Amino acid sequence: MANILIIDDSPTDVRVFTTLLERAGHRVDAVNNAEDGIERVRVTRPDLVIMDVIMPGMNGFQATRTLTRDPETAGVPIVIITTKSMETDRVWGMRQGAKAFITKPVNEKELLACIDELLPKAA
Repeated sequence: MANILIIDDSPTDVRVFTTLLERAGHRVDAVNNAEDGIERVRVTRPDLVIMDVIMPGMNGFQATRTLTRDPETAGVPIVIITTKSMETDRVWGMRQGAKAFITKPVNEKELLACIDELLPKAA
């Protein structure tokens, strides 16, 4: 079981991801903008972050870059989940430090497999 933070301004997407992740046994927290998300990561140190890209104010690419460049939060893996489906978006997201890039609509098995791969394995 992992602590996962969702940073997404869509209440519908947050509800869908929360249901899916809780059903898989994870604990979920959520915020609806990048600025609050960065602060929440710094305070709570989740095991993994699910990051939307298109949000008011700071976007998910900027937030991912901020978190992965900060030594205090760089170890928290970030999965970008977005409607932006161009290859250049995927490449840019990965260059910002994301560990994975998934386009919406999300395939449940793909997301859970991605999370399992990124989470540290219990010794």
